[in-house]
Amino acid sequence: MLNNIGLPGLILIAVVVLVLFGRGKISSLMGEVGKGITSFKKGIDEGKAEIEEQKAEDAKDVTPEGEKDKA
Repeated sequence: MLNNIGLPGLILIAVVVLVLFGRGKISSLMGEVGKGITSFKKGIDEGKAEIEEQKAEDAKDVTPEGEKDKA
């Protein structure tokens, strides 16, 4: 159904949305979307840092006791 929209169709949809909701509402909505994306990226970065921290804690020193002093 939506396979043949094309550029003119997208422009028409954008104009209709702009008329229905107004410029102010759309700009505030886009601001909220931007904040959501930023929060999502921050959460992913924190999750990665937590995983790396956990890996570092789980790492075991397998060096034999007699070899530790030689380093």
